[in-house]
Amino acid sequence: MIVFLALGGIFLDAYDFTSLAYGMKDITAEFGLSPVWAGVVNVSIMVGAVVGALFGGVLVDRIGRYRVFMADMLFFVVAALGCAFAPNEYVLVFFRFLMGIGVGMDLPVAMAFLAEFSRLTGKGSKASRTAAWAPAWFTATSACYLIILGLYQVVPHADLWRYTVGFGAVPAVVILLVRKKYMNESPAWAAQRGDLERAAAILRDSYGVDAVAVSSAPVPTPPRGSFRPLFNRTYRLRTALALAVALAQTFAYNAVAYGLPVIIASFLAQGPLTTITASLVLNLGFAVTGGLLGIRWARSGAWRMTVLGFAVQLVSLVALALIGKPSSVLALAALLSLGAFLFAQAWGPGAHYMTFASLSYPTSLRGVGVGFNQGVLRVGSTLSLFLFPILAASLGPRVFWVIAAAPALGLLALLLIRWEPVGYDVDAEDELIPAGDRP
Repeated sequence: MIVFLALGGIFLDAYDFTSLAYGMKDITAEFGLSPVWAGVVNVSIMVGAVVGALFGGVLVDRIGRYRVFMADMLFFVVAALGCAFAPNEYVLVFFRFLMGIGVGMDLPVAMAFLAEFSRLTGKGSKASRTAAWAPAWFTATSACYLIILGLYQVVPHADLWRYTVGFGAVPAVVILLVRKKYMNESPAWAAQRGDLERAAAILRDSYGVDAVAVSSAPVPTPPRGSFRPLFNRTYRLRTALALAVALAQTFAYNAVAYGLPVIIASFLAQGPLTTITASLVLNLGFAVTGGLLGIRWARSGAWRMTVLGFAVQLVSLVALALIGKPSSVLALAALLSLGAFLFAQAWGPGAHYMTFASLSYPTSLRGVGVGFNQGVLRVGSTLSLFLFPILAASLGPRVFWVIAAAPALGLLALLLIRWEPVGYDVDAEDELIPAGDRP
């Protein structure tokens, strides 16, 4: 249940991204947005996510996983309703920013839960469960397009984006209530803070283990929330690789997946119903399938799967650039190239960039590690979301040449730094971190 609820926040992240991604064309028309203002609306959620990730990562390690987990759901509820009723682009940008704070806070704590409530190897391992965020994301994306398809039949088309975005408040309220009943604090975090009695109680409640605290431990000084340890001798290369993989995958994915409705409607010259259906099929048929396979293949190692994923994405983007605006004969080839990109994203870099970010650091550093990674990643996302409408308007299909640089650079980083976090007991390093170097 805890793993399911941890993935629930990721489900909402994806739903909120997708609902507004589809609605951008209607939002632009309703508010009369220029390409620059369309970029501002796009990036507002990412700016909020930078703030949420940096501060949320610190809070996750400082006050605990559970408190942050409960708080971030409120951002989803308020922001979804605020966006749905926005009377102009200024109000929409404000509530998109609030939504971004919730998104940014949620991922560090979700990944901490997935890592700390999982075993090191075997079924239900840390690698498999951190990779499980990808199928959760793409399942939510597919669910969003299903909801859009249903609403398309019954609501005015001009208001379709409002109904879709507002509906996101419903699962957010449900997850908030269920979390309150079933969620618990991470026993690893409680033990690391010296609260052994609480850690034992959590083990009894969550695992049915008859755990007893047989000794006491001094409660350490409250953490200061420093990012400095991420760049010491042990972690600097891991931090660099995690950032490189995260930035490369997010730039390419946001441009392709967030812009998917635009790509299908404009570059492939399809109508609204075909755009919704094609987006659903691509996400459900390729991305969800790839994500489920990614869980199974996680034991093969994050490094290897990410290298293969970037390679497939590079080939797919080059193919899309060469196809350009396709004739009816090449339209299927273009759609298959988009499908191959999403399939590779789901089992390769999209799944394992969170593996690198989560499993490169022990319990005491995991929150700030994931938070820092997400904060920098969101800067890259902001850049890609802001630039995509502008570049797509000026370059057309040639924009895929620009996007192809992202997986190429990701491949280069992986070949230079061969760090494999899967199967490595990183939590044992907590004992080796000097007290002055703890966050």
